[in-house]
Amino acid sequence: MTDQEADYRPPAGRSPLPWLVLVVVLAVAGYFGWRAWQQQQARDAGPPPLTQAPPPEDRPETPPAAPPAGPQNPVDAIAPADTALPALAQADAAVRDALNGLMGAARVGQWLQVDGFVRRVVATVDNLPREHAAPAVWPVRPMAGRMPLTGEGDLQTLAPENAQRYTAFIAMAESVDSVAGARAYARLYPLFQQAYEELGYPGRYFNDRLITVIDHLLAAPVAEGPLAIRVVEVRGEVPSERPWLRYEYADPRLEALSAGQKLMLRMGSENAQRVKVVLRAWRAQLARMPAAAKPAGQ
Repeated sequence: MTDQEADYRPPAGRSPLPWLVLVVVLAVAGYFGWRAWQQQQARDAGPPPLTQAPPPEDRPETPPAAPPAGPQNPVDAIAPADTALPALAQADAAVRDALNGLMGAARVGQWLQVDGFVRRVVATVDNLPREHAAPAVWPVRPMAGRMPLTGEGDLQTLAPENAQRYTAFIAMAESVDSVAGARAYARLYPLFQQAYEELGYPGRYFNDRLITVIDHLLAAPVAEGPLAIRVVEVRGEVPSERPWLRYEYADPRLEALSAGQKLMLRMGSENAQRVKVVLRAWRAQLARMPAAAKPAGQ
């Protein structure tokens, strides 16, 4: 036995039991006192708020939504695809024949750009909800003339006669039978689908994109009063006697709209409403998914 151990030996003739009993009593009293204090703290704090989210480890994991197994708006129920379609690169003649049968050769020649028509349609449809939709690839010929403005300086107003530039084209669009048009589109659909996949969307479906874009255009706001236009001169390195001008909506909310919705504004409220009637008729033929709720004023 070491000297240190000898120091802790109880004095001779005295039992260690009373000390042990005292330690046990103090420990028990301390435990129950701590429990009582803890329960009182819980009562003072009140019940936990009902809106408190469970900790992350206790939350049930929600499996991610599976991607659609196929097109949401299949076209095969409209009409079977033409099994004798040429390759996309050689399809202009077949597409022209279909358009001539639908609209008449004179109107096709007047309004449409048939060379590469399928690729033009796919690229334009995909670009309309974006910031830019280059007119160089549009399937329709640009409206004649320049956009007329009233006023002087950098801030002008879109002239009312600008709407007249669109009326003849809109009348032509209204005359096309959407039922017959949907059937022609369904027969040619493999070409549109191929062009869409070549654009960079393998495994996606062009008709679904088309319905999404139609809905986007239907949601375009209606112009309230004359549209203020900011005229911006685009200067190059070499001065020009006829500088290139860029037109922007003075209202930043309108300028932030997509290319397609800006076009709907630019054609005038009455024309835009007529176009929306045409778009709804085509959507009714091509879509299998219900339309979203129509915004107020549409």
